[in-house]
Formats: sequence, structure tokens, C-alpha cells
Amino acid sequence: MNAPVSPSQLLLERDLAAPEFRCGQVEGRWRVVSQAWPHVVTAVSAAPRPNSPAEFGLRFECSGYPHQAVTAEPWNLATNAPLAAHLWPLGKTILPSVFRPEWQGGTCLYLPCDRVSMNGHDVWVNQHPNRLWQPARGIICYLEQVHDLLNQDDYTGAATA
Repeated sequence: MNAPVSPSQLLLERDLAAPEFRCGQVEGRWRVVSQAWPHVVTAVSAAPRPNSPAEFGLRFECSGYPHQAVTAEPWNLATNAPLAAHLWPLGKTILPSVFRPEWQGGTCLYLPCDRVSMNGHDVWVNQHPNRLWQPARGIICYLEQVHDLLNQDDYTGAATA
């Protein structure tokens, strides 16, 4: 007998099939790699940099979606495991403040939209209102922020091995 599907899973599946998410896929900004509730692994494209990958994986934990924010950790798409810290995206000033392997043991990004990172950061409500989790936009608001980071001049690349 099949286990019942949770409302959170149904809402995530709805958002992954929504036109706004699909546009991001068609434009090559992100793609779904795999799904095994409550996790979704995505790949987010990065600007071309010498000796750097064309995309980075994120493994989202989505329980409570969309009313509860998701959390995501950098993910090695080849090994289906957490991305080693020395392979994380690098940058001049902004990227190192977000992609911080030492933060929470490398299990999440230091972003106001991340469920784990937002804890204890009440000031973010006023400092970064446009970067907070938006239940109405769901996973797209997180993916857009990561895509923007990986496609700005601050991003300098990352090691590939």
C-alpha cells in the first residue's frame, strides 16, 4: 500500500511544475537532479570561470514546505554527497559571506531565506527584507538568490577536483 503524500510534498511538486520554476529550467539557470521527499537536489548554473564547474548542486530539505523555509547544503552531484569544503564557490567579498563551510558545519548557506541560518538573525528582517523566505514564491526565491550569487562579478570560481 502506498503511503499518503503529505500536503508539503504536494505543494513542493506544484511549485516545481509551476511556470516560473520551469522558465528557470528552460533558461538554464537551474534544474532538478533528483527528488526523494523531503529532499530535492538541484543544480544551479554558474558563470564561466577558469577551472570551475558550470553548475553547483544544492540539496534542499523541504519538510514543512512552503510555510516553513527550506534549508540547503552544497551537494556533490557526482557522488550524491555533501560537497567538500574545498570545492565550494569562491568570491572576493560577497560569496565568502554566504558560502561558509564553517557555518553550521557546512550544512546550509548563510542566507536570510535559509531555515537554519535565519535562526538567531532577527535583524535580517530589517537588513535584508528582499532576501527573506517568501512562502508564496517558495523554492524559487532561494534558487534565484543562489543563481544571482554564482553569476555576478564577485564569483571567482571554484576548484573542480
